[in-house]
This record gives sequence, structure tokens and C-alpha cells, in this order.
Amino acid sequence: MNVQFKKGVLELCVLVLTSQKDRYGYELVEEISKKFEISEGTIYPLVRRLTKEGLFSTYLMESTEGPPRKYYKITEKGTEMKKVLVNEWKLFTKGVNEMLEEE
Repeated sequence: MNVQFKKGVLELCVLVLTSQKDRYGYELVEEISKKFEISEGTIYPLVRRLTKEGLFSTYLMESTEGPPRKYYKITEKGTEMKKVLVNEWKLFTKGVNEMLEEE
């Protein structure tokens, strides 16, 4: 899959997954990797940026498997952004699907 296309979709995927429940970075990588291939290194800069933009808050939680994990919790601003991106995605995919059907 085209790298730039995947990066654009990744923000939407991270917002959707985090709106379902609070997540830690590697958990996001695992969930997204079930659908398409991504590298671990693409998630961490993305969640840092989303946190800096106020779309996520963070907290630490003890782990039974090593050091405490940093969890990402979607904020109200993040929920609003997710809604906007989901609507844009639906319009985009509808248009693409219509063109593919005309072929």
C-alpha cells in the first residue's frame, strides 16, 4: 500500500481505536497490524503529535509485563476530530467506490 496514503488513514484508525477504549502504543500497533501492515515506528510519532494537539491525554498504568505503560485517552477535541475524519472518509470512499463501479 502506498506509504503516504497509509499515513493519512493511520490517524483515523488511531482515533477510532482509542475512542473504543484507552490504548497504549504497542496495542495500537497490534490492532492496526491485524488489518494492514505498519511499522511500530509510525505510531509513536503520530500519538505524540495527537497528544500535543490536544486530541489525546495520557496516563501511566502499571503492567504485569515490565515497566508502566503510557495509555492514550481520547479527549473531547479528539472525539470531534474523529467524527470529522470519519465523515470525510465515508464521502471519499463512496466517491471512489462509485468510480470503480463505473469501470
